[in-house]
Amino acid sequence: MPLSDGPSAADQQLIDHAARHGLTVTGKQLAGWRRAGLLPGNIPGGGLGRGRGSTSTPPPESFDLVLALAHRAGRGKRPADLALLLFADGHPVPEATVRGAFRSAVESVALPGEDGSLGDDLELEEHVDHVMGRLTETGQAFILVPARARRIDERIARILGEPPAGLAELDKSIEPTPMTPQDASLAAVTAVLGGTMSVQEIGDLLRGMNPGMAAHPFASLVETAQQDVLDAGDQVMADDGSLTFLPQGDARDQLRDLADTASLEDLTIGWRTAQQVREWALGLCGRIEAELDAGQPGEAVTEWLNGRGLPSGVSVLEILRERRWSPSSCALSALLLLFQCQMYAVSVFRVGTDGVTRECRWVGQRTRLPGS
Repeated sequence: MPLSDGPSAADQQLIDHAARHGLTVTGKQLAGWRRAGLLPGNIPGGGLGRGRGSTSTPPPESFDLVLALAHRAGRGKRPADLALLLFADGHPVPEATVRGAFRSAVESVALPGEDGSLGDDLELEEHVDHVMGRLTETGQAFILVPARARRIDERIARILGEPPAGLAELDKSIEPTPMTPQDASLAAVTAVLGGTMSVQEIGDLLRGMNPGMAAHPFASLVETAQQDVLDAGDQVMADDGSLTFLPQGDARDQLRDLADTASLEDLTIGWRTAQQVREWALGLCGRIEAELDAGQPGEAVTEWLNGRGLPSGVSVLEILRERRWSPSSCALSALLLLFQCQMYAVSVFRVGTDGVTRECRWVGQRTRLPGS
């Protein structure tokens, strides 16, 4: 069969479709998108007879995908990022490509020293020591309080002064030990590689993230959780205060598994939630700064103070640490949110298998199992 000098008839349909919408698409682009898994192949048809080759037709979804790709594609855009953006917009990107893009986001979480020279048979402690050694060599450390959050804290403190004296009564810790950046780095590396963290470490981390506060009621609540739920604590905590419902091993393996097994609907919800959390956090910071610029602390400052030591405040700090937000960043945040929901459901099930409604003090709400 003679070689074709131009696009196939099926590809020409896609090129013409794009042209009717004012977009330029070439056969070379179509081939590249197919190699990247962004565009399905054409559907083979019957032969034309007498050596004239065979026909093929584009899948119906290819027409919308070509328009979306023509709008989104550009020099320097990674195929995985394109897949995530199109998926988030509701376009029918091949499922395998979508899941591969979410997995790629997890692969971007590389710790210092994790290269080909690192053996696979290292014990957890050896692996942690290796990574921490590289962090020390390069002068890197966990950022407890991003600069923007620190400036907001300082401006609020100058205007409002000291926190209420009664706040100290809610902190039951006798000798609080807030984490330093180096402590937090060690805890973070251990959590990534080992998959768990003790309630004392979580409390210390919360204190380190809010160094300007004289008292930390929520951190205290976390630290004393084991004492507060003696009847159910053994079901979710080990003797050392670590959370038994968290899977052991590299936390990234759990995220990879979610990328492979979570429903596309859940991945979509996770993505949208991650975007909404970021928009809310940055919007809150902007509103606070506007109130402080005007010398009139209002609702935004109150919202900041109420949530500063709570999970919502931790989310704000995490957003402010992520200065270079990309589709891959959003995908990773989506998987982390889905993992948190999954682990929360597991912990509630363990505590409430008898169907009794129990108080989940960490999140300040009651949880009832179905059928109870």
